[in-house]
Amino acid sequence: MPARRTLAAVAAGVLLAAPLCAAAPAAAAPDRAPAPDYTITADPAARGAEIDDTMYGVFFEDINYAADGGLYAELVRNRSFEFLPVDRAGWNGMTAWTPTATGGGAGSARTVDDAARLGERNRTYLELALDNPQGGRYGVSNAGYNEGVALRAGQRYDFSVWARTDAAAGTPLSIALRGTDGELLADPLTLRVSGDGWVKHTGTLTARRTTDSGRLQVLAGGTGTLRLDMVSLFPRDTFKGRPNGLRKDLAEKVQALDPGFVRFPGGCIVNVNSMHGYDAASGWQRARSYQWKDTVGPVEQRATNANFWGYNQSYGLGYFEYFQFAEDIGAVPLPVVPALLSGCGQNRATDDPALLQRHIQDTLDLVEFARGPVTSTWGKLRADMGHPAPFTLTHLGVGNEENLPDEYAANFVKFRDAIEAKYPDITVISNSGPDDQGAVFDRHWEHNRANDVDMVDEHYYNSPSWFLQNNDRYDSYDRRGPKVFLGEYASLDNKLSNSLAEAAYMTGLERNADVVKMASYAPLLANVDNVQWKPDMIWFDNDESWGSTSYEVQKLFMNNVGDQVVPTTASGKVVQPQPITGGIGLSTWTTTARYDDVRVTAPDGEVLFSDDFDDGDADGWSPLAGRGSWSVQDGAYTQSDPAAQDTLVKGGDITATDYDVSLKATKTAGSEGFLVGFGVKGAGDHYWWNLGGWNNTRTVVEKATGGAKETIFAEEGHSIETGRTYDLRISVRGAKVELYLDGQLFGSFADDAVTEPFAQVVTRDQRTGDLIVKVVNAQSTPAVTKIDLGDVRVEPRARMTVIAGDPEAQNTRSAQPIKPVTSTVRGISSSFTRTFPANSVTVLRIATK
Repeated sequence: MPARRTLAAVAAGVLLAAPLCAAAPAAAAPDRAPAPDYTITADPAARGAEIDDTMYGVFFEDINYAADGGLYAELVRNRSFEFLPVDRAGWNGMTAWTPTATGGGAGSARTVDDAARLGERNRTYLELALDNPQGGRYGVSNAGYNEGVALRAGQRYDFSVWARTDAAAGTPLSIALRGTDGELLADPLTLRVSGDGWVKHTGTLTARRTTDSGRLQVLAGGTGTLRLDMVSLFPRDTFKGRPNGLRKDLAEKVQALDPGFVRFPGGCIVNVNSMHGYDAASGWQRARSYQWKDTVGPVEQRATNANFWGYNQSYGLGYFEYFQFAEDIGAVPLPVVPALLSGCGQNRATDDPALLQRHIQDTLDLVEFARGPVTSTWGKLRADMGHPAPFTLTHLGVGNEENLPDEYAANFVKFRDAIEAKYPDITVISNSGPDDQGAVFDRHWEHNRANDVDMVDEHYYNSPSWFLQNNDRYDSYDRRGPKVFLGEYASLDNKLSNSLAEAAYMTGLERNADVVKMASYAPLLANVDNVQWKPDMIWFDNDESWGSTSYEVQKLFMNNVGDQVVPTTASGKVVQPQPITGGIGLSTWTTTARYDDVRVTAPDGEVLFSDDFDDGDADGWSPLAGRGSWSVQDGAYTQSDPAAQDTLVKGGDITATDYDVSLKATKTAGSEGFLVGFGVKGAGDHYWWNLGGWNNTRTVVEKATGGAKETIFAEEGHSIETGRTYDLRISVRGAKVELYLDGQLFGSFADDAVTEPFAQVVTRDQRTGDLIVKVVNAQSTPAVTKIDLGDVRVEPRARMTVIAGDPEAQNTRSAQPIKPVTSTVRGISSSFTRTFPANSVTVLRIATK
């Protein structure tokens, strides 16, 4: 069991630590300090949980343009002319390409898919009809990513293109890098294409100056038909100098975290839409699930894909590159394979046993690709790609955020049994759905225990308050049950306050290292101009990158983990729960609806607020979201914009702690149901009962705090009928809530958890003997803390690293105010008092004698 926290009457158990601080703390004088607000008492003689080297890692998913235009160093966007809009209508394959002519050149450009293609998986190519009899050049220009092609003065860039021509004398090519004003940014490269068969042509350009807005021009002279495919420009200076490699600054930021594992490739891209592989008959399928065999072998033979997040993947960064990257940074690879169901808000399972067996065999082939001898089919492919020695592969996940626990469990057991029969040393990781609690979560765990699963992947994204209220989440987990892989988590914003809450929570992960064996913040990367999800750990554009406040906190923790937990108890002040008060809210999400007879009453019947809209106006309501089209129609308050999301309006201001909200609600059209708010204090601070959310598949209560939402009640499979009027009642008694639908109790919850803004954990570094004390103070006042290390003899000086600052601060492209500050502090002894700054994370490395 973990060391429990013991609290004074107002305190809360064994508080643990883990956030970071930004500004340099005032080095508080040891001893002679005021009476402590908190105490930490360590028991170094007791044996705490062992902490695995894989405790913390990273999760890489191709979301937010994380691969192409991000970690993958290729500078040409849509190099194979395969990229499609998510809606294929109007496709011409010319994403990022523009026809260009110089010196009077002329011609036409179009993309073609016919028998002259480069290969079955690389079907679309560029066809240039050249008309330059008097000189001049005609061709195309590529705009790259973000502002353009990023170049650094003096750096070399390797160009390549596959080409063929029907011109008997051949076709001259001129390759140039230019600025948007036409300035030459490198000495042009001249190549000559001969013959009407595909040949790869290569050359190198050296940048004259640094820019983030370059353009790559590929221009041809003469006449005839020239075909081009796989137009590539690669920086020579990649991470570890690898060809087809990774962008150096991004890879180095990941490496600096010292991750124990790399989870990839997803995430939602693993388990959505088509479960079939690349379809050679049609040449393209929209949003295939990510399947490893599509991503290996020579890059010109790999498929492309229009992924779940609404953009295209070149698969230049594929499974071989993932394995290589994990090895290069000293991490264990943790691939995730499709389970043949659709999570991420979709509910669909295959009933095709042949397809299921194919995916199981694909998974066995994946292990062979990673670990098999060079004499095996897939081991030989790995060797042919440049890595004869096996990669380390010890863990493998099946599925992601599955919404169908019964169907998933049946599939998982078949995957697990097949893998363990051939590779008994591999830990096969199961699933618990997309939330931290609820019916789906509970059903998954029921199956996982019954099926004797080794490890379960939990995911949740919640508000800072949730993390500060759930530090002890894993204290009560069964020590003999499945271990936990916290594969995705984050506090829903990129401010320091979010990072402090995450850090406090991480102290609880460490304290429970006998149950929580792996954990990874998510997502890892985000292109600032192409964001599908926020928050994210590392941000970038085409030439710069910067770590968020959570990156700095994660790095501080990951570089100061320790090998074993030193049991501690702690006591001190906590924040007690508050009653739910505030306004009443009405909202919709891609749905039109009518609301009527809104009424708030006290338990004795006193009317606190009411509006039946019979007077034809809604003067008592104010828009908070600023979206939607609200008006009173036929004596009801109506939202009539079917495309608007989050149309929240507020009425009244309830200060009573006990009250009942009643109203009538009717969905008139759209894809979801309706949302009824209570305890509304602002657009980002409220509760709402979301009936028929997630495309009318579930009904939940969400709590929004500072714009971040967490689910505190959920009923799966519940939908709202169009045209039916529902009677709704929300009964609030302090922090306890009951929900009534058409007079029947639908559900209840109590938002009465204690908030613990102070957290701590102590671990031991077995190699150095250091005690590592992590303290998180996620509140606006300093925390005077007495630390008792027992009878351990320690050095009087310690290395201290602090992350602290304004809790609203964020690290951005223009400024990174939240950085760790390291110093040497004195006055350390087996018992000492230190004041930890407001809004800070502190790591003390204390040497023992």
